[in-house]
Amino acid sequence: MAFYRHNGRTLCYRLLGEAAKPLLVLAHPLGMNQLVWDEMLPALLATFRVLTWDLPGHGDSADWPEAVDRITPEDLAGEALALADLAGAETFAFAGTSIGGVIGQQLLTNHAGRLTGAVLTNTGAVIGTPDSWAARAADVLQKGLARMAPGIVTRWFGPATVAQQPALVEGWAIAAGRGDDRSYALLCQMLADTDFRERLGQRRTPLTLVAGADDLATPPESLATLAECAGAGAPIILERIGHVPSVECPAVLSEILLSHLS
Repeated sequence: MAFYRHNGRTLCYRLLGEAAKPLLVLAHPLGMNQLVWDEMLPALLATFRVLTWDLPGHGDSADWPEAVDRITPEDLAGEALALADLAGAETFAFAGTSIGGVIGQQLLTNHAGRLTGAVLTNTGAVIGTPDSWAARAADVLQKGLARMAPGIVTRWFGPATVAQQPALVEGWAIAAGRGDDRSYALLCQMLADTDFRERLGQRRTPLTLVAGADDLATPPESLATLAECAGAGAPIILERIGHVPSVECPAVLSEILLSHLS
């Protein structure tokens, strides 16, 4: 674990593996942290140098500044680019889940020259509705993540995972509850305002999409719509998997990344 100052904030990141290998940047889902990738690292490090980081107010990254009342996809893409620069990588492969997939869409749209390929999972050109995200943001600011996390986290995982691994679900609820309420709420507002449907048509970077058959937040239809907007192939559907395949089926997702990004 290391730290880097970017635009006046401290980012927590990890840069793992041999410097001679191509760089793979991984972006985690809303409410989680960079540890979501841990079970995939042994497989990925055989081929890539891997960079992960914590989003604002998540994990060990600093909260979003009080003086700034908005977070944009370009802000988060800027974090990824700054860390790739720190690693000395002119180009890199990228994979992101949920809001991490939104970061990927921003990179594909505005910084395609930096990407060698992308795998986006459990995301969408539009995620949810503005009203639902506004309600989530208001609830978090009123009640706090510590109180809301158990209800949020149960939606991340498929029924099989919830039934078979209750400790895993509880553990991620604890982790989510430690996040910064305001940063989380601002990210909810960012998702309410984000729409990539008309922005991805000129994409030239190789793109692979992955969906969880049991994902309530970004169901397979969300990935199918994204594929249509981006001119990508049909999404890979993971049966009995919810919103976080890096946790629910890390070996399967590792194989997908190695197959499509190597």
